[in-house]
Amino acid sequence: MSIKAVIFDLDGTITQPYFDFDLIRLEMGLAKDSGPILETMAKMNRQQRERAEAILYAHEQRAVEASTLNPGAAETLSALRKAGVLIGILTRNQRDNAYAIARKHDLEFDAVVGREDGPVKPDAFGVLHLCRQFGVSPQETMVVGDFLFDLLCARSAGAIAVWLKNSNHKQDFTQHADFCIENIAEILEIIAMRR
Repeated sequence: MSIKAVIFDLDGTITQPYFDFDLIRLEMGLAKDSGPILETMAKMNRQQRERAEAILYAHEQRAVEASTLNPGAAETLSALRKAGVLIGILTRNQRDNAYAIARKHDLEFDAVVGREDGPVKPDAFGVLHLCRQFGVSPQETMVVGDFLFDLLCARSAGAIAVWLKNSNHKQDFTQHADFCIENIAEILEIIAMRR
């Protein structure tokens, strides 16, 4: 079955890894091993959450300002656009951050799902939402990301899971991926094989 849509993670996939989650936890007063930040924030009282959201927002703004594209990202998005493949972004960041990245680096996304739109990765919500929006099935959709949550949401939705290995993560997520790549441009070869 041919690939009609590709859904990308943002930080670490389109852009080079930026976030220091241990530092963010420290500033929020959380232990290093307190788990994923958004899930931990969901358990906070209103005052704690507002403070944590302000800290996270500040880090996200700095991430946009300091962002640099991963090697091959712009060229890959351009090639997908020329091939008529739809481009989605699924991020645990706010949706506006993805659009800010697009403006800064002159990129074009067909749709973006951020954390304010519904349950975040690893939930399958974002993949399924984008598939409905694009009018494609999950089986015709590739999800590309650099972290376990990207692969888990792809698998839960029935999409093709592609792990972009980068030096930011020491864990091996191979068992959760349908394909493992070192450079984002390698997805073009995978797509070509499935035509």
